[in-house]
Amino acid sequence: MTNLASLHDLFIEQLQDLYDAEHRLIEALPKMADAAQDENLSKAFRDHLKETTGHIDRLEKAFRSIGEEPKRKTCAGIKGLIAEGEEFVKGKHMKHPVQDAGLIAAAQRVEHYEIAGYGCVLSYAQSMGHDVAAKLLEQTLHEEKNADALLSGIAENDVNPAAQDLNEDENMRTGATKSSYRIAGART
Repeated sequence: MTNLASLHDLFIEQLQDLYDAEHRLIEALPKMADAAQDENLSKAFRDHLKETTGHIDRLEKAFRSIGEEPKRKTCAGIKGLIAEGEEFVKGKHMKHPVQDAGLIAAAQRVEHYEIAGYGCVLSYAQSMGHDVAAKLLEQTLHEEKNADALLSGIAENDVNPAAQDLNEDENMRTGATKSSYRIAGART
């Protein structure tokens, strides 16, 4: 880690981290869109890819607004989250609605990471009076929150019920009932 002697130093370091994260997502989102079976989910990933390009542009403007050149610092958090999501991109041994539910879970982990990151840098920018950077970061934070809400809606309205239907179909095929699962998993 770099020598972080001031809030300004931390602000720059965190911007670099987010800048790297957004670049990594530019590579990951098309794979997720291609892996998704639900049309709304695939479209959401493709739309967010376009937004992510805008996030990179805004970060570059934020850097320049404070007299810094855009630079990437490896974002280990996003690297790990993308690696975890790869199993759902590959989808081995998964039925499609379950794979889509896993893709949403992976994507929402990324969104929550970004929401936390953008919330922090926005706070730093506001504290230091970097009004231009703050406005740019606030716009991206808003888009990340909207993306998270959209993914929740797709999960709750389409993907999760389809994945649950697989469970019910399997229960009918094997003769298992919901009550047998409750009894088997009951706490005493």
